[in-house]
Amino acid sequence: MKHILDFLKILSANNNREWFALHKEEYLEVKRRADDLARRLIALVATVDPEAAPLRVADCTYRIYRDTRFSADKTPYKTHIGIFVNPPRGKKGLTCGYYLHLEPDNVFFAAGTIGHPAPVLKAIRQSVYDEIDEYRSIVDDPAFRRIFPEVGDSPLKTAPKGFPKDWPYIDYLKPRNFVASGPFAPCSLDGDTFETTLLPAVRQAYRFNRFINFTIEDFD
Repeated sequence: MKHILDFLKILSANNNREWFALHKEEYLEVKRRADDLARRLIALVATVDPEAAPLRVADCTYRIYRDTRFSADKTPYKTHIGIFVNPPRGKKGLTCGYYLHLEPDNVFFAAGTIGHPAPVLKAIRQSVYDEIDEYRSIVDDPAFRRIFPEVGDSPLKTAPKGFPKDWPYIDYLKPRNFVASGPFAPCSLDGDTFETTLLPAVRQAYRFNRFINFTIEDFD
């Protein structure tokens, strides 16, 4: 883990094609290690969510090269590594999955996904509204919150359209992204501690994902 994070830290200070070309072999070693973590995460998730078992590393990892065509930031390389185990279709599926983010000073694990199309997001909110007691039993469970203190991302300032503003649990419907995340110390993910550290997080993530995915299955 330290090897990966050290490389990313240096890359963030030298984010240009010339430097990267000179250090391509170092990057390939980092990629090899990250791919190994992806294999281990796929296998770990499959012990809880069996639909993950057929996924390959390529289904769960991303290129380090940034798409700068429509961005004001023209730096060519990402300075983080993301591993998204998203059963059953992989990273391009609409369903919620299990995401490990590796970045200097920002290592975290998350459940869910981001960027749902508007009809899917509306259906998720409707499901939360209709089954609020079940949803709260998951996200307000102290065991869940210990691992995922952050639930929901990029919230609306007001109630989403179509839902009563005075509903007592309206804040549960405001996120634009239904995700849950929590930080991890990089040292806790080194060597043999990788699986034992993440297993409780995967189990809690499965509860969250299963609730959301019950709705998304009609779209995916």
